[in-house]
Amino acid sequence: MAITAALHGRTRMFTRRNRLRCESRRLPTILAAIFTVVLGGYFTSAANAQVPLTYNARPPVVKPKKPVNAGKDGQMLVQAAEMNYDYNNNRIAAVGSVQIYWNGSTLEADKVIYDQKTKRLHAEGNVRLTDADGKITYANLLDLSDDYRDGFVDSLRLDTADSTRMAATRADRTNGDVTVFQNGVYTACAACRDNPKKPPLWQVKAARIIHNQTEKMLYFENASIEFFGQPIAYLPYFSTPDPTVKRKSGILTPNYMSNTFTGVGAEIPYYFALAPDYDLTLTPRVTSRQGLLMQGEFRQRLINGAYEIRGYGINQADPGAFAGLPGDKTWRGGIDSKGQFALNDKWVWGWDAVAVSDIAFFRDYNLGPYRNALSSFLLVPDTGLSQLYLTGVGNRSYFDARVMHFLGYSGADVQSQIPDVHPVIDYSNIMGWNVFGGEVSYKGNFTSLSRGTADFDAINNNASINGLCTATSADPMARMPANCLLRGAPGDYTRLSGEVQWRRSFTDPYGQIFTPFASLRADLISADILAQPGVANFIPTGTEQVARVMPTVGLEYRYPFINVQPWGSTTVEPIAQIIIRPNETNAGRLPNEDAQSLTFDDSNLFRVDKFAGWDRVEGGGRANVGVQATTQFDRGGFINVLFGQSYQLFGLNSYAVTDPTNTGIGSGLATPRSDYVGRISYQPNSTFNFSTRVRLDEATMAVRRFEAEAKANFDRFSVSLLYGNYDAQPELGYLSRREGILGTASFKVAQNWVISGGARYDLTNEKINQYIIGAGYVDDCFIFALNYITDYAYVTSTSLTPVTDHRVMLQLGLRTIGGTSFSQSAGTSQ
Repeated sequence: MAITAALHGRTRMFTRRNRLRCESRRLPTILAAIFTVVLGGYFTSAANAQVPLTYNARPPVVKPKKPVNAGKDGQMLVQAAEMNYDYNNNRIAAVGSVQIYWNGSTLEADKVIYDQKTKRLHAEGNVRLTDADGKITYANLLDLSDDYRDGFVDSLRLDTADSTRMAATRADRTNGDVTVFQNGVYTACAACRDNPKKPPLWQVKAARIIHNQTEKMLYFENASIEFFGQPIAYLPYFSTPDPTVKRKSGILTPNYMSNTFTGVGAEIPYYFALAPDYDLTLTPRVTSRQGLLMQGEFRQRLINGAYEIRGYGINQADPGAFAGLPGDKTWRGGIDSKGQFALNDKWVWGWDAVAVSDIAFFRDYNLGPYRNALSSFLLVPDTGLSQLYLTGVGNRSYFDARVMHFLGYSGADVQSQIPDVHPVIDYSNIMGWNVFGGEVSYKGNFTSLSRGTADFDAINNNASINGLCTATSADPMARMPANCLLRGAPGDYTRLSGEVQWRRSFTDPYGQIFTPFASLRADLISADILAQPGVANFIPTGTEQVARVMPTVGLEYRYPFINVQPWGSTTVEPIAQIIIRPNETNAGRLPNEDAQSLTFDDSNLFRVDKFAGWDRVEGGGRANVGVQATTQFDRGGFINVLFGQSYQLFGLNSYAVTDPTNTGIGSGLATPRSDYVGRISYQPNSTFNFSTRVRLDEATMAVRRFEAEAKANFDRFSVSLLYGNYDAQPELGYLSRREGILGTASFKVAQNWVISGGARYDLTNEKINQYIIGAGYVDDCFIFALNYITDYAYVTSTSLTPVTDHRVMLQLGLRTIGGTSFSQSAGTSQ
């Protein structure tokens, strides 16, 4: 009865030996006060990143067993060793292993006291508060008013669900919306297992952290960043949004840069959270030599997608710094944008767009694709791509349509030689039902493009100085390899192609596998080739419409022999293909845009058409034969061997026809009997992997192409080595034999430390022409990487040939706070 009176008669109760269960309206309010005061003490960056505050690690705490259904449905469950009521002072106390459960949250302490006179809740001794979201707060003492407007917490420690940690010697709450944390500390690093009291790898300390819930802001006074307990940076004051704010206007991380042409520069981005679904970032960059560069980025997320637009502009103070270069002008600028939207669960459409005042603008100011120092050096393409696309993916089908414009960034690019694609469309589908018991599939391609001027590629020293290439004859059947290749024909080129395929497999009682197949391909081609100097030596100029049909029938035969032994099994499988079809029409007399690459090896020995694209089609009768053997070991591992050859049976050999790009010439397929191709793959276990690939001359058995690769992956290190030996291909511009070794290795020095490196050694010229050496540290809260790289690059927009660029790259990252990267050229060499 006394306890009921203490709760103002609002509580129904029953007692047992060590349990008091209350259905209370007052205590839930009090408990909510605890959550409000102690869970607001970590912070987020201005534009989305959470940025907490740290403490020295706590000792492990054993979590008590929670009663089934405890604290659900708004009811509170209180467990304690004893319940005491002080009639004189109107206090109720739960003493000894106190546990209070309410709405998925738990309060634990040695003692909890509620003072009815002062209307305050007091918890002391090993206070532990776990909320429904997984945040855990530790304290030695907690004191709150029952309306939770005022109170304090001593020796506060907080663990959040995202593994961030905070501590403070004291937290005081006033006016119901302002909480002041004294001597606050934050880290996103886990405590050291061997020594929990050891300072984390990094932490942020502040003399005072002020949380204003009305403004939803955190203010830090006398803050410092420490590594291994040693301060390395000091900030007298800064502010940031609190965790409830996902986006908030404010200053983002400043950036610094140095450049010969622009001088020393610094930029301070300012983020505007305009609305929940869109924002704006303005970034002024001040440079010592060129003045103010203004940057802006607008982003918006819609219900089915998102897009962003970035703009840049500068009125250069010293254009003469770029004398003789594209940047020698007063006004420079650019814009780029991208977006993607889902039409439904199978279809998306989007765009990429870029436009600049000159091709060197992005490179000179490290903008656009060159902004990320670590990725731009290795991953930036030679051209900027603007495209509009539509893509659909079904269970058995695929569709893709794109309109594309390419912008050349290097000095070797001539913009008028780069085609505009309007459009390219691909479609493929595998039918879900059989026809004559076999699988039917079909695919198609539509390509339309335009090019202003011819794109010639000199392949020997006989090309004329003025860039006009000549050949011995315009007839590809009689013409010898030219001094140049015509990589791209000037004018307009449009092609519509489609192909239907059917195949079915039969297995007879002896285990022989017969797979008949048939296909029908048709092309409609319209070409309007400009009569520019030298073009007529490769293909006919003028307007031409061509229809091309290629019917194909064939049979594939396999007869696997299996031998089983106690140590494993071996399968030997002879394979043969017979392909019958007519000659390729207009072979070598049409532009070749998408089928310029051809490498004959084990991977395409049994491919019906070995051309890589649609512009060329293989014709004539052909037989592909070979044998494959595979041994599987019962204890793991395997060996696979393949060896074979291809034969031109009758008709025109498409690979012997000289087209504008010499595709097929010197490939090993141009003779009636092709070169031999083979491979050997051996993997004894999950640690080692060995493979070799070879192409041997069909007449002399001379090595035309050879690759050998070895890989090993151990517990703490991995290594790979690739040796390549490639014959001269003067028809493609490779005038001498090429031979080299490429090696890579990485070693895990410690749990979080890794060193790695790679090098490419040119055996022909006896020099290392590319290498990378790096060291990195990665753990749950910190990233550090330092690399020294040499590679081929166009260091300026006027460089006609690449040089060897030496570069140092540094990357730093603090989880939840942010990161930065830096790239600096260490010089160039030939």
